[in-house]
Amino acid sequence: MRYSQSIIIKGVRLPERLLDEVTLFLNKVESDLSADRQAMLHVSRSRDHVLDGRRVLLVDGDIRNIFSLSSALEHQGLKVDIGRNGFEAIDTLDRNADIDIVLMDMMPGMDGLEATRRIRQDARFRKLPIIAITAKAMKDDQEQCLAKPIDINRLYSLLRVWMPRRV
Repeated sequence: MRYSQSIIIKGVRLPERLLDEVTLFLNKVESDLSADRQAMLHVSRSRDHVLDGRRVLLVDGDIRNIFSLSSALEHQGLKVDIGRNGFEAIDTLDRNADIDIVLMDMMPGMDGLEATRRIRQDARFRKLPIIAITAKAMKDDQEQCLAKPIDINRLYSLLRVWMPRRV
């Protein structure tokens, strides 16, 4: 019952949202699946049209992470805007209201949590999905954030779940 509230959503998007939620869950247990079920999961992941042309704001202070993540995201057809710190993230959002989702690293300077708080203060961005990513190895950080190195298939699943579909 506790999890049904996050999965069962009324509306025209219900079948797609449910599939995305199930795909995200299955990604966590993929290695235990049979070959047939792994093939089904692969088909659901290759729905590039869901991500194609969408805009992601990638905020990370490490150029190596920016390069690798932006390459993987662009490979799926996503348009990537870059911010190297929280200040640049806020500035980019102010200039580009059509960002669909933010990938926020916990970097120095204005860290990702502070940047997220400030972004949420702006009424335009209260519902903007923000996925926290971190290289920190602390268990608490990994529970709250997507830990590096990032499982790219899990990231794609998260993007499909959290990015609102265009109608």
